[in-house]
Amino acid sequence: MTAQTKLQTEKIKSAVVQAGRDLIASGLVAGTWGNISARIPGTDTFVITPSGKNYMDTVPDDLVIMNLAGEVVEGNLKQSSEYHLHLFTYQAKKDIQAVVHTHSVYASAHAVARTPIPVGVEDMAMIVGGSVLVAPYALPGTEDLANNALEAMGDRWAVLLANHGVVGIGRSLDEAMRVCHIVEKSARIYISARRLGQPFELDSEDVQTLRQKYLFDYGKK
Repeated sequence: MTAQTKLQTEKIKSAVVQAGRDLIASGLVAGTWGNISARIPGTDTFVITPSGKNYMDTVPDDLVIMNLAGEVVEGNLKQSSEYHLHLFTYQAKKDIQAVVHTHSVYASAHAVARTPIPVGVEDMAMIVGGSVLVAPYALPGTEDLANNALEAMGDRWAVLLANHGVVGIGRSLDEAMRVCHIVEKSARIYISARRLGQPFELDSEDVQTLRQKYLFDYGKK
């Protein structure tokens, strides 16, 4: 490992540890549930949270490094039981740099009802790319769960795992975290809107326009 790669690895580890604490603080997970990973730039490896470790107690040395062959290359603890979900995502989506799995309340309610979250607000259209669909149920930690999630996600950046939770992905860890926050907010808005009347979804052409604007113009000078 070069000095530059070592420095990048330490930065990624610190960011993943902070992301875990942010998930707890924002209520998107509780205790040890959920998991987070991020690629190490310029390598075929990624950092992933360990199994059964409270995010508030996790330090960088607790994290596990895996390669894209599914092998552990560094770490003293066992990797997250959902590592297939992260591994298969990185194998399939070369531009994706981070995967975040949460159990946020309102989005998980949709997952339990096996009801997609319609694209009713513009920020969801922009950052997710459309409605959040529900992947068919599979037991946690299995390859079936990972395969189901990827198929249901398609080209969007989020998916609901039936009777389980949410997966958000992004071109950076910050972006993947933002996806999870937007999905939870959108789920809460949709549930609230149904109490007021019939919710209206954005037109598919408008969704595509908003998505393209986000992908190629948002935040650029």
